[in-house]
Amino acid sequence: MDSNPQKPVIEVTGLRRVYGSGFEAVRGITFSVARGEIFALLGTNGAGKTSTVELLEGLAVPAGGRVRILGHDPHAERAAVRSRTGVMLQEGGFPSDLTVAETARMWAGCVSGARPEAEALDRVGLTGRSGVRVKQLSGGERRRLDLALALLGDPEVLFLDEPTTGLDAEGRRDTWELVRSLRDVGTTVLLTTHYLEEAADLADRLAILHEGRIAASGTPAEVTDGRPAGISFRLPTGYFAGDLPPLAELGVCAHEITGRTVRLSTRELQRTATGVLAWAERAGVELHGLDMRSASLEEAFLQIAGEREVAA
Repeated sequence: MDSNPQKPVIEVTGLRRVYGSGFEAVRGITFSVARGEIFALLGTNGAGKTSTVELLEGLAVPAGGRVRILGHDPHAERAAVRSRTGVMLQEGGFPSDLTVAETARMWAGCVSGARPEAEALDRVGLTGRSGVRVKQLSGGERRRLDLALALLGDPEVLFLDEPTTGLDAEGRRDTWELVRSLRDVGTTVLLTTHYLEEAADLADRLAILHEGRIAASGTPAEVTDGRPAGISFRLPTGYFAGDLPPLAELGVCAHEITGRTVRLSTRELQRTATGVLAWAERAGVELHGLDMRSASLEEAFLQIAGEREVAA
């Protein structure tokens, strides 16, 4: 362990990655991750997530800027970093004819100070499948095996690339609990995920990549703060959008009407909701399908993705 617990475990400064074709996939991003923190890296396809994670794992040399993992350059000082990190790739690519136990035993032979294989398999719920060949596992079971192998060396830093892809709802929740337990004992976790609910529920902080740059970062609450909340409902039979009070007076900043369904966007949810419900009360009508919700990480993400499409 490093002597200074306050020093970031992952430090990224002005990081750039340029491919041989001249394409700049990562364009000067900066962020840090503290010890015992879960940090999510989000982004649409082509935003630069994989390119960034590969630099953090030391698989390539940055075109500019720098990366430090536990105070070391992960590429130039790979020996000082590798034994203290665990990596879960999107696809493990393990020999399909080996059993789960044989795969874990083989992988443990490549890991310094590996924990007992049976213990690693138990942590991810694969004890009962230890004698099954890898090719006979379901997609979700393979993801759990990938995670077990990433944990064999009791890593201080854990990279998780789409860790719950292929898992059912129960498996996803179990994985979340395991990741939280790792954080609680001081493991630093950097994950990529396409599941925005997962990032919102699991991450202490996150960054959304957009065309190789960080478009938004902070806690999930900070990223969604200031973005519009939403109210939706179906107009009663015989009523039309023009029968509603003036939307601007209700604090509505945007609206959409599809058939009889009304969707309102507002930065003053309580004011807008009160106005809509007061109107319904005066009119003596019931608003079916009424739904009110604060801004979500999904909305923030889609807004950033939409800005890219408009710019294109």
